[in-house]
Amino acid sequence: MPNDSRFAAPATPRAEAVPEAAVAQIVAALGRIRFGDIRLTVHEGRLVQLDITERTRFAQT
Repeated sequence: MPNDSRFAAPATPRAEAVPEAAVAQIVAALGRIRFGDIRLTVHEGRLVQLDITERTRFAQT
């Protein structure tokens, strides 16, 4: 089965460089949130979207 195409890795598009403005926004988001998620969306090897979900935690009393 070494040449069986069913087990071959799928062809992937060549990734493009991430623009400096996007990197700056990602770094800024990392510096500003304490709890939450940062999600990057990639389409065909290109970064197309940055989603930030911030959570606020209340102190236990």
